[in-house]
Amino acid sequence: MIQYKKVAFYTLGCKLNFSETSTIGRLFEDAGYAKVEFTDGADIYVINTCSVTENADKKCKQIVKKALKHNPDAFVVIVGCFAQLKPEEIAKMPGVDLVLGANEKFNIVEHLDNLEKKAVGEFVAEEIKHTKTFVPGYSFGDRTRTFLKVQDGCDYFCSFCTIPLARGRSRSANVAATMKTAYEVAATNAQEVVLTGVNIGDFGKGHNETFFDLVKELDTVEGIARYRISSIEPNLLSNDIISYVSNSQRFVPHFHVPLQSGSDHILKQMRRRYDTELYADRIKHIKQEMPNACIGVDVIVGYPGETETEFLKTYEFLNGLDISYLHVFSYSERDNTTAVRVTENIVSKEDRAKRSKMLHILSDKKKRAFYETQIGKSGTVLWEAEEDGGMMHGFTENYIKVKTAFDADKVNSFEQVMFNEIDRDGVMKVAVTVNQSV
Repeated sequence: MIQYKKVAFYTLGCKLNFSETSTIGRLFEDAGYAKVEFTDGADIYVINTCSVTENADKKCKQIVKKALKHNPDAFVVIVGCFAQLKPEEIAKMPGVDLVLGANEKFNIVEHLDNLEKKAVGEFVAEEIKHTKTFVPGYSFGDRTRTFLKVQDGCDYFCSFCTIPLARGRSRSANVAATMKTAYEVAATNAQEVVLTGVNIGDFGKGHNETFFDLVKELDTVEGIARYRISSIEPNLLSNDIISYVSNSQRFVPHFHVPLQSGSDHILKQMRRRYDTELYADRIKHIKQEMPNACIGVDVIVGYPGETETEFLKTYEFLNGLDISYLHVFSYSERDNTTAVRVTENIVSKEDRAKRSKMLHILSDKKKRAFYETQIGKSGTVLWEAEEDGGMMHGFTENYIKVKTAFDADKVNSFEQVMFNEIDRDGVMKVAVTVNQSV
């Protein structure tokens, strides 16, 4: 093993990828490598890829070029979802030396005995059906909050999605093993932990346990002040979970619940496992239990067969929901999905862009309206880093972004504040400190 080599990382995509990059980074450190910044001319560059959209694939190529600008002789390794889906294609990219699939990425150090640049990249990627092991992990040191991986893979096979092909079937550790990882996180003095996975509500499959079981156990961990539940399917977000969070001192009133379409017809075509009635009931229940809760929503525009009428159903449905913001995605054709085989009623790129813009404007309005309900109230903010103009920002328990004058002593600490006004960038200004916390 070559010792004291420098390694740098670049992560594309979701919170789960950030968690796994940190896990891979610790493998390198344990093997004697020095972790450095991306711009520091590393000997090895590891790029963790996403493949949710076509743009994510293109981004991978751009990052490879950037890495080689910092060190033309660097050994470039590609891992992540794109690596599993298109290993041979990526291996042919100029500058790529090694591509590792889903089963191989956590054994990455074992593949690095020879770090000489290759004329043509190599790839090691088994068929995804062989990926059955759950590898726990968490991010550390890169951000104020930590992403705790509690689940991987998905059994849903929605018609537009490549994730089951990139990550395999749903799997997780049991509650006891996950708690061991949570205690490791608590020992790092992490202030906020985001529970992440591909389909976290599916936690416990095969162990006769549930995500709700995990939530209740995590709530007992001393040393972690806050938990956020990342994206969770509406059919798996039970009223029991919602009610429990409403009474928890650690789980915060912030939910991200994917919708994808407000048309029941389109939801059925997408093979989603709920309808708009169930979805609306979940949002209503959250707000009944937690009136100040922040609720984010994923939505896709331009799915094949989404007529103007079907899109307007989505728009009106979202407009009528008591939600706080949207993550809007334009439908992107992905190889080996059911949706890509649809050849009729394809929505033009122009219409996708127009519909996306309409929903982005709606999102801005929803966020502004939510923030306005909070003016004059107080919340507890976890301060993050410095921004331009000598300001610092942070997020409250219900995910309100706030800012104040930079103070190095406040970074990664909690402070209870009063909300004053919303600035022109849509960020809440802090009026006064109520008291210092944690």
